[in-house]
Amino acid sequence: MATALELAIDSKHPEPLGYDADVKEKERGATPTTSGTTTSAPTLNDYMRHAEVSRAREAGATSGMPLTHHSETPPEKAGLDIDEELITARRALRTASWAAIFYLITTDILGPFNAPFAFSQVGYVPGAILYVVMGGVACYTGLLLWRLFCTLDSDRYPIKTYSDLCGRIFGDWFKNLSTVLQSLQLIINVGTICLSNAQSLEQIANNHQFCFSVAILIWALLGMVIGQIRTLKAYGWLANSAVWMNLLIIFISMGFVAHSPPNFVAAKAAYNLDPGPVHTSAFVSLPLFLKVNGIMNMVFAYGGAMIFPEFMAEMRRPMDFWKAMCCAQLLIVCVYMMYGIFVYSFQGQFTLGIAYQGVSKFSWQTVGNVFGLITGIIAAGLYGNIGIKVAYYTIVEQWMKGPKLMTARGRFLWTFIVFVYWALAFIVGSAIPQVQTISGLVAAICIMQFTYTFPPLLIAGYYLQLDAAKNDIGDSWFTVSRWKRALFGGSAAWYYKVFNLFLFLASLSMACLGMYGSGKAIQATFQAGGAATSFGCGAPV
Repeated sequence: MATALELAIDSKHPEPLGYDADVKEKERGATPTTSGTTTSAPTLNDYMRHAEVSRAREAGATSGMPLTHHSETPPEKAGLDIDEELITARRALRTASWAAIFYLITTDILGPFNAPFAFSQVGYVPGAILYVVMGGVACYTGLLLWRLFCTLDSDRYPIKTYSDLCGRIFGDWFKNLSTVLQSLQLIINVGTICLSNAQSLEQIANNHQFCFSVAILIWALLGMVIGQIRTLKAYGWLANSAVWMNLLIIFISMGFVAHSPPNFVAAKAAYNLDPGPVHTSAFVSLPLFLKVNGIMNMVFAYGGAMIFPEFMAEMRRPMDFWKAMCCAQLLIVCVYMMYGIFVYSFQGQFTLGIAYQGVSKFSWQTVGNVFGLITGIIAAGLYGNIGIKVAYYTIVEQWMKGPKLMTARGRFLWTFIVFVYWALAFIVGSAIPQVQTISGLVAAICIMQFTYTFPPLLIAGYYLQLDAAKNDIGDSWFTVSRWKRALFGGSAAWYYKVFNLFLFLASLSMACLGMYGSGKAIQATFQAGGAATSFGCGAPV
């Protein structure tokens, strides 16, 4: 999805995602000062000190008593020489209100449409309980990200991405891990959208169906064309319209589902299920791996945490982010659960991975599919653009020290990366032509980490490091005294740190179980007689 930050930066700054390689380099290692000497990299206390000043300035600006940046520690005293115009430019990009962020968080392409499938795998009771519990935990972890961002971000040391936040607490190795997982999630999202659009195209074609891998390839080729756009300014109004079209699909498909039997032909192709009575249950009796895959499809609904720091980086008052996030999570829980229960009640075991494709009447299918194609290609273009930029800035500019994106050489490299990116998306979609299982797989590998695993680890790591540094006598992390200070220091209660470490381990265990369940579900679906095959011509609908 397009964030207001990206749109603003694209229009006002030549670096679309706000990366400043020189400043990043200064933050990571020795930083030159105006006198030519060098100092060590900023510490957590440095980040916190500047963050406190920035939050106070934002509060003063909102109340009508703006604080100028001259009230901050001067650059030469902070040990970092940063141009005052750069700081002013960064502040100018922070324009969004919490209401605008609420709108952006609720923008999604696949989340609501796989909710009915999730209920079909676990039943009414576990489905409703899990949606509420996971929504509550996602809200808690979102608050952790909010707390960390407000504590460590400042005009002088800005946090632009989730990876920046990870690196600030655990260093470059964790930042790189986060970048890889973020890129992986984005590329699988794009592949999943190509797959769902191909399914829509096959249904629209009706009796004139063609090779399914070709249908996926069509969308990958189209993505290579629209991917040549380097800025996101043109995507702004498209992203907004996609939200309303998705809501329209939800309500239209609910009306269609209530007045037509399930799409038995599509269910036969997807699950090898023969036509019969619709069965629903409070508790569904299915193998564990199928239930786990269903749960991972629920996790897909809470995948927005991956770009929460990007949202906060664009706000006039990041302290207000909790309002947008809590309201958005409440809306997601209510709407997704309502839609999931409604469609499952009418379609039972025949519920498809994309709910609106489970309508049996062709004309009604086509309505949902046409709207789905439009919102799908918009979302694919946005995800692809963001994913390619992340890859470009990380691989080309930071790791390889290559040319800036907006230069002529950057234009050439961008074109090449676009082709490679969308080719990989085609491979993802055609190799695993099952929306319901590939959604579960990306949820287990990536979404679980960004939403449930990383935030409690980051907050625990933050407090442990903060307390361990108190009265530091130079002892290592392998000494009992340092761990005693870290665990029983006064910045947070010891049981709060332990709770977050336990939540981290529990989430990591659930992610591993999800990988197992999704992998087994992929294997079982391929073994079913009517399932589509990798790079084959048979369609899963």
